[in-house]
Amino acid sequence: MLRNIFNTFANCFKIPELKSRILFTLGLLGIFLLTTFIPIPGINAGALGLYLQKNTAGTGGIMGMYNTFAGGAMGRCAIAALGIMPYISATIVLQLMTAVVPRLSKLAREEGGRAKIIQYGRYLTVAICLFQGYYFASRWVTPQISFPGFQGQLVLFDNHFVFIALAILVMTAAAMLLVWLGEQISERGVGNGVSLIITVGILTRLPYAGRGLVDMFGGAHAQHRLMGLGIMLIALMIFVVGGVIAVTQAQRKIPVQYAQRVVGRKMYAGGTSFMPLMVNYSGVMPIIFAQSILMFPGPLFGYLATHTTVPFLKDKFESLAGALNYGAPAYMIVYALMILFFSYFWVATQFNEIQIADDLKKNGGYIPGVRPGPGTSEYLHKIISRITLAGAIFLTIIATIPIFLARQMNVDMYVSQFFGGTSMLITVGVLLDTMRQVESHLLMRHYDGFLKKGRLRGRF
Repeated sequence: MLRNIFNTFANCFKIPELKSRILFTLGLLGIFLLTTFIPIPGINAGALGLYLQKNTAGTGGIMGMYNTFAGGAMGRCAIAALGIMPYISATIVLQLMTAVVPRLSKLAREEGGRAKIIQYGRYLTVAICLFQGYYFASRWVTPQISFPGFQGQLVLFDNHFVFIALAILVMTAAAMLLVWLGEQISERGVGNGVSLIITVGILTRLPYAGRGLVDMFGGAHAQHRLMGLGIMLIALMIFVVGGVIAVTQAQRKIPVQYAQRVVGRKMYAGGTSFMPLMVNYSGVMPIIFAQSILMFPGPLFGYLATHTTVPFLKDKFESLAGALNYGAPAYMIVYALMILFFSYFWVATQFNEIQIADDLKKNGGYIPGVRPGPGTSEYLHKIISRITLAGAIFLTIIATIPIFLARQMNVDMYVSQFFGGTSMLITVGVLLDTMRQVESHLLMRHYDGFLKKGRLRGRF
């Protein structure tokens, strides 16, 4: 198996076009990594990194995920601190608006309309960068602080307004540079550029996970760790990776029969095909939505508890803040329910069974045993609802594993995030997609792919 994989990688560099695409992709990803180490002008990056690590909630939740996607740039206060997440957020917003706004939906179906929507996405990305850049830069402008290893101001500029304007400009420019790099990789490289940038950012956290494992089993607290925990983590890693690969590729194949038809002077023969419905149709979106929403209630109730003078309300706000704290039992329950809800919400906005049924009817296609038109749409709705439930339950389990390990079993945060959640789903999905693209180049030139049968297959 390993020999076959090594031979496949060697074959990749025997094809000039594929070789140039791989080297081009690696070069642009190297530029992305460089941007995660260049500090923002006018800031004590080392001191601020320690300050954020000690005094913010960036070690978990949405902020921890944001820092991971940015390759640790936020913790290092680098120019790429915003990462490529503003572009992802803009894309998600436009996808949702396209599904509910008739004008955008019509534009998406017109010739050249998709390019127009992409242009709108870039404008929205700039707006999100300006907002997020101001939020982060204004938080960095703090009075003189003191903690072990540092005493003084984090910002080196006397004029804070100039620093905030400069930081916003630099971070916005870096974010748009990453968007451009992602588009270039998608066009001239291998794989989806934006997804690869996020994946590389996640993989750069692996050394920190390795150091966390060493501290857990080889450090001063090793005597408090049982060998069974290490065995359990290895088994859990194998189970999670295997499950993510299986469910990511899993699909329900709906048979479709096409009748023989005549269009003008041409006769089109009938045939049999199938419609693939992904089990995990919503991908990682429900987890991102749930994390984004749940980052606000806990701090909000904590703020209200410290600014109210009514004892009854103060106690209620404190109890709610504690219940919705990251990793608390109530937080886990609400988190799981929100993932289930957003799984169906995303499918409802992106999967239009009525339009699919109409398109099948127009092209002379039908599902055997199902009446065309409304009968087909009802059948597709029932099928997608059932498989979405299976995918949503899987997402819920995968998303809660890192929180359970970090909060209930005291596993290092950098270690736990590689046992499930957003990081694992994105990494596995992007690597599988990149492998498919590489295999397509290899098979076109009669080389074997990563698997003996020459292609990656779904389970269902």
